[in-house]
Parts: sequence; C-alpha cells; structure tokens
Amino acid sequence: MQKTSQRLNTAGRRRLFVLAAAALVLLLLVAGCTGTVQAPADTPAAQEQTVPAQPTQAAPAEATQPPEAEAPAAEPTPTPDAAAIQAAIADFLVDTPPTEEVDGVPVGFTAGGLPYRGDPDAPVIMVEYSDFQCPFCARYAIETQPAIDEKYVAGGQVRVVFSDFPLVQLHPGSPQAHAAGLCVAEQGAAAYWAMHQALFASVDEWGGADDAPAIFARLAEESGADMDAYNACVDAGDTAALVEERIVAAQRKGFGGTPSFQFIRVADGGLFQLVGAQPFSEFSALIDGILAGESPQAVAAAAEAEAAAQAEIPFWATPDGWASDPERPGFNMAGDQYKGSLNAPITMIEFSDFQCPYCKEFAENTQPTLFEQYVDTGKVLWVFKHFPLEQIHPAAPNAAIAAECAAEQGKFWEMHEALFADQAAWSGDDPDAALLSLADDLGLDVEAFGACQIDPDIAERVANDLQEGTPFIQATPSFILLFQGQGGVVQGARPVEDFTNLFDEIAAQLPAE
Repeated sequence: MQKTSQRLNTAGRRRLFVLAAAALVLLLLVAGCTGTVQAPADTPAAQEQTVPAQPTQAAPAEATQPPEAEAPAAEPTPTPDAAAIQAAIADFLVDTPPTEEVDGVPVGFTAGGLPYRGDPDAPVIMVEYSDFQCPFCARYAIETQPAIDEKYVAGGQVRVVFSDFPLVQLHPGSPQAHAAGLCVAEQGAAAYWAMHQALFASVDEWGGADDAPAIFARLAEESGADMDAYNACVDAGDTAALVEERIVAAQRKGFGGTPSFQFIRVADGGLFQLVGAQPFSEFSALIDGILAGESPQAVAAAAEAEAAAQAEIPFWATPDGWASDPERPGFNMAGDQYKGSLNAPITMIEFSDFQCPYCKEFAENTQPTLFEQYVDTGKVLWVFKHFPLEQIHPAAPNAAIAAECAAEQGKFWEMHEALFADQAAWSGDDPDAALLSLADDLGLDVEAFGACQIDPDIAERVANDLQEGTPFIQATPSFILLFQGQGGVVQGARPVEDFTNLFDEIAAQLPAE
C-alpha cells in the first residue's frame, strides 16, 4: 500500500484558518491526545504578552464555547520588571548547580522540583506538558525530541523542563506511570531521564496491562534505581499526589491537551507556546524567532501573514465538492462518502482512523445521536474522510481500504459501523483476512471485495484523503466545520453535548428561512 508522510507542513496547516474566507471566525480545538489551547494567563508577564505560536484564539480543551469572532491582535504591553519576570518563571529556574549529565548534557531539577535537561543558564526554557500514554507525546519523544536536543539543548540555547500532565480520562493508567517516574526521580536526574525514555518506549507493554506496576518496577531497575527505595516510594504514594498537583497546575495555565509546550525567554519573560507533536521545523522556526528577540505579537503576525499568503480552498471543502456524484450513489463529487441533505446549512467533515480508540468512542457513543438529531433532520451535511495514522495504528490503512471497498458495493456506512464494533478482531497481524471475513458477514460479494482490497486505485484513494487532511489536522478524530463562509476545527472524541451545543449555537446565528 502506498505510504504518505504524516508530518504537518507549517504553511499548509495554517491554510485551514482561511478555508472559507480570508479568515475563519470559529475555532474550537479540543483534546483527543492533543489540541491547541489558550495561552497561559496566570503570571504577570502573561496577560497580554502570551500568544499562541499559531495565529488562533482557542478554547481550553476541557471547555466548550460557542463560535466567536477571532480576537484582534493584542496591543503591546510594557515590559515587566525583573522581579515580575522572576516571579512568573520561578518554578522553572535552577537554584542548585547540576551534578549529573546525560550524553554530555547537564540534568537536574528546577526550583519547583521539575526534571530538566540542558544548560541551567540557557536563554530559552522549553516546558513540556506531556502524558506517557499519549501516542502523540510518544511520537514527539521519538521523532522530534532528539533533533531539538542535538541542535538547541546540547548547544546551550534551550533547557527543556518536563511537567507531568497525564490525561486521566483518556489514559487511566498514565498517572501511575508518571508516579513511578517520579519515584525514580527521587534517586537522581540521570536515572529519571532513563526511566522517562523507557516509559515512552514501552507504552504498548504497560498501557492497560493488569501487571503495569510490575512493569514499572522492572523499568525502574533497568534505569538504575535502587529497588528498596523505589518500592518504598511507590508504597508511600507521595509522588501520586504530586502528579495530581501538576495536573492542576497545567490546567490553571490553560492547557488541556498533550503534548503542549510553553517557551520562556528568560531575558524578558516573553512567553510563547506550541501545541501538538509538530515536526522539528515548527519547533526550530519558533525557537529561532525567540532567540532572535522577536515578540510574541511578531510571531503571531508572521503566522497570520503566512496563512494569508497560502490561502486556498480545497475542492473537498466546497459546495461543488459536496455535490452528489450522479454516477456513484453515496459518493460526492470529491469522492467522499456523505450523509444528510446537500442543502443543509452546516457541513461537518470528519477525518477518522478506524483503529483509533477515540474514533471508536466517538462513532459508538456520540455520532448516532448527532446523526439522529442533525443529519437525518437536514440540519447538518456529514462528510467522511480517511486519516489512518499508520505509524501508531498499522492496520488502519487496511481498514480504510475495506471501507472504500464496501462503498463500491453500496455499504460504506454498514462497514463503518462494523469496523469500529469489531476493532479488536481485525487489528492483528493479518488484517486483510479478518476484513474479508467481515465483508462476508455484511453480505458483500467476497470475490469482488478481495479484488478491491489489492486494487492500487483504492489504496490511492485512502492515501489522497490522508494527504488532503495532513495540512489541516494533527490528530483523530478531527472535524472541519463549515457554515456560511466560516469555519474551524473540532478535535477529539468529545461528549455529545459539546457538539449539540455548538450546532445549536450556529443554528441560532443563521438567518431564518
């Protein structure tokens, strides 16, 4: 099967914010494992100076807000005095010289007890809010972190601080992993960073395992921890309480998704942020701007200018693309499956991965209600596009092809439902055989279905969806919402109330028929 890159292109991703006009006025990004959130606003230096690295105004991941106009750029504010800067970043400063190194880089703990790596006097502090069980956090740790360490941390330009932020509602086993990591941290920073890497590398082993504590103990021992001290720490439960405190601290800063990154320019207290497992180029561009002394407002303005320069409207996001294909029932002219009235005032374009557990949660717990109340009643046109994250869900492309093959026989939505319902059955080493059996259960022509599974044109159809979605989204499930020349993104398997409140708020703004 054709493979396509899942890395996000900076300019392309920002095109979303000019999809339907020169600027979009709705943006509600909510957490699956990642999502853009508000700029932190709990420090003297943050109220006006902190802006996202992207030119957006976004709601916290755990909140639901109605559509609102994009806020104007903040006016520059006076530079805070030295005392205010120090107070704002006190927890991230280093008050004790480091005594350990990892790969030639100093490691230790900040004044607030957070593990760090890098020169204590680095001009930029990068605070990472992360979850050991989040697949996007693992992707960052494996793909992007080494490049940042090599270019900026090893050279003394950036010091990275790690703050525990397990999303317990999505990853109930993650707080225990973070607590185990902090028990190793009690024995030294070098041991902690070894445990840190081991937890990310072995998440498939301990995530959801009944014997997770035993796995954590083994990883701790392999990281060089004294096991008597480690076991005593786990039994005491103090680090579990510390993890809870850090979750609250992150939420108070406005963060709601992982991974999230806050950048602090020590010289003037300038605050910046970047959200999600972005490619190295995103981090590099932002860090270079911070080191060059650019203001947060300048970063936002540059991003807005780039978005405007790159503006374009994809065919699949236009009414012409949504029009029914007369030669292929169930398909629109852009080649996507859809449900609902083509005259609906609101269009929701779903990007989904059949092997994603959050997509399954949405499909089974939320989508049926939305279809009944909004799609079947002509209020919302629903369009489906594939976004298989092959690196973390290796069978997802096969399932997407199976759905397209079912669509060729007029049973896309039946296969859609079956794929999520039987997710565990076909997610093994031989997904195609299991998917063929599923097609048989649905009463499809098995011979035609099998031939379709190996048809390169069908594989290309799935790959094209992935390529089309990559500039605009970074996680699944994600939804592009368009209405009256406006639009934005809803990201994550949110409760049904989040979607119904949003649809109702939009409907209230629409002119009466």
